[in-house]
Amino acid sequence: MKYTRVFINSFAYELAPLVVSSSSLESRLAPLYQKYRIPMGQLAALTGIEERRWWPKEHRLSDGALMAARKAIAETGISVADLGAVVYTGVCREQHEPATACRVANKLGVSKDTAIYDISNACLGVLSGILDIANRIELGQIKAGLIVSCESARHIVDTIIDDMLADPSMQNYAKSFAGLTGGSGAVAVLLTDGSFSLKTDRNHQLLGASHLSAPEHHDLCLWGLKEVGPQLFREFARTDAVALLKHGVSLAKDTWEHFLAQRNWTIDDVDKVICHQVGVANQKQVLAALAIPVDKEYPTFKLLGNMGTVSLPVTAAMAHDQGFLQKGDKVSFLGIGSGLNCMMLGLKW
Repeated sequence: MKYTRVFINSFAYELAPLVVSSSSLESRLAPLYQKYRIPMGQLAALTGIEERRWWPKEHRLSDGALMAARKAIAETGISVADLGAVVYTGVCREQHEPATACRVANKLGVSKDTAIYDISNACLGVLSGILDIANRIELGQIKAGLIVSCESARHIVDTIIDDMLADPSMQNYAKSFAGLTGGSGAVAVLLTDGSFSLKTDRNHQLLGASHLSAPEHHDLCLWGLKEVGPQLFREFARTDAVALLKHGVSLAKDTWEHFLAQRNWTIDDVDKVICHQVGVANQKQVLAALAIPVDKEYPTFKLLGNMGTVSLPVTAAMAHDQGFLQKGDKVSFLGIGSGLNCMMLGLKW
């Protein structure tokens, strides 16, 4: 995939307001920890995540997405009437139908000819949305589009902890542990064809992307509903973290080679990388497998945890705000999601 007329003009985000420490989650698991003599502090030690953020109870996903969307519109000064598409791309959605994007679009006041829909692709949702809008722009179908997402980890983490206490086995602990890393936040990404006179000086050109998949590993990370009684369902999540990391790194290596060849880049040509934020083990193994120096990456998982689809774009926004990403940098976005899917984007910052 190659692009010649697509620009990202805003990465606006909203962080959930409630700070939840890893130690506070472990304190709720005290009976399990005492049973197996697990020392407190394991969660932060193994993942590198000291805290994450959650929304208040009853918070609407579309409200989080709206907050980020309004920031993007205010930052750029673009007219809502110019948005050719509004796409919601979160793992978390408000209902099966209609699309969560519908309420967001309604509250924004988009025009009748605006395309409105949801995309679901695990932690790669925002990247999938970026490419979907980019394709529309490159083909001349629209001039601007908005991708929004809001993730909420509170309910599923509470459910995981309840299940771990109800079934205090090491097997259940192992397959549930990764779910404790979840954080919450919202993001909005505005793409245009570069023809607008905007208030912002952000004008990051999307150059191209690579996408490879390994669907034979689709059952390594699951989040959904299970039947626990007649017409009674309960949310659940389980992850084979060891296998997921092994096969994810292998897929990332293949995708990275494909990405560099497609762009005719070497590793030295890539100035900075922004990765999906999972934890310290993923960071180390992915960067090592791709031979990317650690100082080329900007991590945020220590204080934000894994925010699903929101993690990578929020990290890019923070890296820009802190001066890590500089104008003219060749930047790669590196995303791996359950499925397995791997997506890598190249941008000129």
